[in-house]
Order: sequence, then structure tokens, then C-alpha cells
Amino acid sequence: MERGRGLGPAAPGPAEEATGGEEAGLVAGGDRLLPRAGRSTGPKSGPSPVDRARPGSKHHVLTDAQGIPLAVSLTGGNRNDVTQLLPLLDEVPAVAGLVGRPRQRPDALFADRGYDHDKYRRLLWKRGIRPVIAERGHLHGSGLGTYRWVVERTIAWLHGFRRLRIRWERRDDIHEAFLGLATCLITHRHVQQLC
Repeated sequence: MERGRGLGPAAPGPAEEATGGEEAGLVAGGDRLLPRAGRSTGPKSGPSPVDRARPGSKHHVLTDAQGIPLAVSLTGGNRNDVTQLLPLLDEVPAVAGLVGRPRQRPDALFADRGYDHDKYRRLLWKRGIRPVIAERGHLHGSGLGTYRWVVERTIAWLHGFRRLRIRWERRDDIHEAFLGLATCLITHRHVQQLC
């Protein structure tokens, strides 16, 4: 090739500066192309045990008998549900109603098999709460599904808000703020139906 006839290297432009010098695009991953790894995942996210270890988050919800969310929290996708049981109970505010001191705790707590641990049963009894938790290793048909669907419905209400169905925010405090707003809207809708 003669001098002056070929193309030289491209000048660095704004696109390269924005990527920080990293190549963008897809990389080979077995039998298909996968997206190139970007920045590290945000806080309160972890490898999902059901989605090929992709980073994800999980919502934990504690509701009353009507499905009104009393406490919500956000953790990584790999956190065990039972680890959030006591922190959620501690977040429940005092509920005023009848004459006397406001209620601080429920009479009973219904939960599925993910919460079946003797340690947490004992801790609930110490707080004066009767645990009604399905036991692992037993056949289905415990009857707890008639109560469990209330929580599933509340989670569906939360995920009805598009910003909560998929976590787009890298910062966990922003996502938790949207979670708090959704809780307020669900409670407001329920109160409007009662009026």
C-alpha cells in the first residue's frame, strides 16, 4: 500500500470517552452472544437463585388480614426470606384503634414454608405472637393458602407499578422510595374503598 492512501486510526470521540475506554457490545458466551459486563451491580442486589445467577432484588412484604402493607423491605435476590421476618416486624408502627394503648404486634403471623425455622418460631412466641407457619416435608393442604393469597395479591399490587416490577435504579434508596410511595398509594386506595 502506498503512503497516504490508507485510513489511519479514528480520533477518539465523545462515544469512546463516555464508555471509559471499554469496548461495548456482545461477547461470546457458550453457544450465544451475551452482553458485555458493565459496571458492578448496585447495593441490595445479589445473584438470583432462580434466574441463572443474574443480579436481582427481592421485595419482602408484611401485610394485615386485608392485604394492606404494614412494612416492606428490599434485599438482594439471594437473601433468604426468613432473615427479614424480625426486621419487618420491628418496622410495623403502633396501630391506634380501640380505647387503650395502641397495638404494637399482631396476635398471629401466617407464613409459608420459607419461614419454617424453629429459631424464629421461638422468637415469635417470646414476642407474644402465635406463629402459624407451614412445615417443610409435609404434604400440601395445610389450609394456609387461604391466608397466603392475601400477601401474594399485595405483591401483585406493588408490581402493578411499573417502576417496581423491574428494578431499573442502581441506587437502592431511590427504589426504596418508590416502594414507600407505592405502599402509601395502596393504603390510600383501600381507605377510599371503605369510605
